[in-house]
Amino acid sequence: MAITVHCDIVSAEQEIFSGAVQSLVAAGSYGDLGIMPGHAQLLTTLQPGPVRVIKENGEEENIFVSGGFLEVQPHRITVLANTAIRARDLDEDAAQKAKKHALELLAEQKPDVDYTRATAELAEAMARLRTIQQYRDHH
Repeated sequence: MAITVHCDIVSAEQEIFSGAVQSLVAAGSYGDLGIMPGHAQLLTTLQPGPVRVIKENGEEENIFVSGGFLEVQPHRITVLANTAIRARDLDEDAAQKAKKHALELLAEQKPDVDYTRATAELAEAMARLRTIQQYRDHH
């Protein structure tokens, strides 16, 4: 049996995952983080992107988070996400449309466009598409 640590992934709407995991990989503020049992304690912000969980049985689960926090304690990993959606439940067409819309806003260069918001929307759409691609690559 593999060495595991308990992991909870929750959003404001729901608990999306709770169980023993062998490892977790998430997009932290300074790059991807790989967390395994025995990892040093840590608290960091998360960027929009995939969270890859290897469950106790070796099965992989991919979850999109729109940002939030990752906390590592000696016997627990907690992901507190703004939004969390299982990769299999993501809408690829909606993500493609959001990407296209954000790119159009950025290209227009109109004075009334909120470029910070458009850039954030583009980053989230790209992160959703990256999560969908990772899910496809592993399933």
